[in-house]
Amino acid sequence: MDISSVGGAKPRLKRVLVVGGYGLVGGWIVRLLRTTWDDVEVVIGGRRPEEGEALAKEYGATLARIDTTDAEAGLVALGPVDLVVAAVQDPDDDLLRAALRAETAHIGIVRKADNLGPTAVLATDLARRPAMVMGHWQAGAATFAALETAREFGRVERVELAALFDPADPAGQMSTQDSESFFTRALMRADGHWKWVTPKDAVRMVGRDGEQPFGAQPMGVLDVPAVVAATGAPHVRFDIGTGESAGTSSGGTASHEIFVDMWGEDTRGHPLARRTTVSDARGQAHLTALGALIGIERVLGLDDGEPLPAGLALPEKAVDSSYAVDRLRHFGVTVTTDPLPSSRTPL
Repeated sequence: MDISSVGGAKPRLKRVLVVGGYGLVGGWIVRLLRTTWDDVEVVIGGRRPEEGEALAKEYGATLARIDTTDAEAGLVALGPVDLVVAAVQDPDDDLLRAALRAETAHIGIVRKADNLGPTAVLATDLARRPAMVMGHWQAGAATFAALETAREFGRVERVELAALFDPADPAGQMSTQDSESFFTRALMRADGHWKWVTPKDAVRMVGRDGEQPFGAQPMGVLDVPAVVAATGAPHVRFDIGTGESAGTSSGGTASHEIFVDMWGEDTRGHPLARRTTVSDARGQAHLTALGALIGIERVLGLDDGEPLPAGLALPEKAVDSSYAVDRLRHFGVTVTTDPLPSSRTPL
């Protein structure tokens, strides 16, 4: 991007700290930022910054020692940054608290439906800069696809989202730690009421054209309340299963698939059913980093909009779904929508 401005002066670079930037997802965030935005300075942070030396050298980033348990000291030593992206576990919101107190924006991608409360209150109370919570599947990719699908509907009755994880698709330490807590209990919307379920007791089969169906169980991600709030649908669930992805079955590398099945009525009151499929040939870590990149662009106003104001922000409200889906496609993600049978089995 050309960062020159009228009169030849150059605007100040946006400085983004990616904590956990040498991990699997964090590394992709660093790569995407440095190859997309010339006017963004990237700092790779973590407890062991030396692990990011090769990545920093390759992509022109710098390194900083940031320990989430003493985040304030790390940020003081680093100096001013415009945005902290947390690609690490921050169970007690220490990094979020330190960032907001330093008047730095924050994006976190690890919160779930059952532990968002303290984070939301903290982000609201320390509203000096925006704090975007992207604990949605793949940092919002599934919700963006659902909201874009809903544009065709006059009324949405039921939404069933599912993700297929291919065991051949690498998962970083953060994702592995997250998965241990995803399956304790899950939030669903059924008959217009919230319902907490034990995942193993609510398994469903997800069909695929030309591929074997897979069993999937509900997860406690934020996509469920996000889609409920945006569409008003009385029935919403999100599930994950494992199996051979489209990429693996075609002889390539493991891909990551998301399926958004939606039933309701069109604007004339006629029955309507659609499936939107999101497939990233580079796998789940790349797709998560793309979701984070879309959030970064929105928070900083890099998408030609105004930077976000201070306070708690959610991607389903802050980001236009058409822009998000276009960005996913720009980076090679396949997003297709096809008709579905108008009938289905109950939740």
